[in-house]
Amino acid sequence: MIDASDVALIFEGGGMRASYTAPVATRLLREGVQFGWVGGISAGASHTANFLSGDPWRTRHSFTDFAADKQFGGWASMARGRGYFNAAYIYEGSGEAMPYDFAAFEANPAELHIEALRADTGETVAWNRADIHDAGDLMVRVRASSTIPGAMVPPRIDGVEYVDGAMGTSGGLLIDAAEKAGYSRFVVVCSRPRSYRKPEVSRPRAARGLLRSRPAVAEAMIARPAKYNASKDRILELEREGRAKVFFPDVMPVGTGERSVDRLVASYEQGESQFAGEWEGWREFLGV
Repeated sequence: MIDASDVALIFEGGGMRASYTAPVATRLLREGVQFGWVGGISAGASHTANFLSGDPWRTRHSFTDFAADKQFGGWASMARGRGYFNAAYIYEGSGEAMPYDFAAFEANPAELHIEALRADTGETVAWNRADIHDAGDLMVRVRASSTIPGAMVPPRIDGVEYVDGAMGTSGGLLIDAAEKAGYSRFVVVCSRPRSYRKPEVSRPRAARGLLRSRPAVAEAMIARPAKYNASKDRILELEREGRAKVFFPDVMPVGTGERSVDRLVASYEQGESQFAGEWEGWREFLGV
């Protein structure tokens, strides 16, 4: 085991771009790295849940072969009102196809942090282990954090609808939460290149029109770029100080909504190859 209990692990989301970052999580699992705090938003919330269960297979399968499942989604699913990504099945109904080891999750001593956005007020809500009593509690929150407005059906938790946590206070990069938790060293797994800056929403009026039934979500979407870029700047600052180790994709061969298993597997393999070349630097940062 590699003791990194003084380090916080942060996963960026990005839908199926997580196929490229999944091999980072699987390598860290196979090397036995034990972090003190693990957090993620959207697809990063899936990585967080999978990482805390210690399951390399599920970490890989979630963003590669699982896309071939007939109930995963697509335009037919969208037409039936289930969303382009059939979130109810992916997160809460796929137990037989993709079982989750909740006992291993409970046994992992690392702190958990997942965020989502209240669709009614635009408030950022954070969940940790105190909110999780069984696998259902965890998976509905992972689903909430991952729900892309318009592409996925929002879940309800205690009567409240939730959508993608990337529109919350961090913009999608949980460095603020990890620092507030008291950590001073960080491992950050990003799904965008180092040079990426999130552009302003080009047509805010159109966004407000499309989300007129959820105005708070529209405003959060419009405000997100500035929050994302501020979080990115903070991460880069910490990296310069030697307090953060960051994975940035050299390339990104797939988009958020990619469904081709061949492309997703190729993306995974490219990420795996890149991280293999960077691993020695990570070992040094982790004190091995």
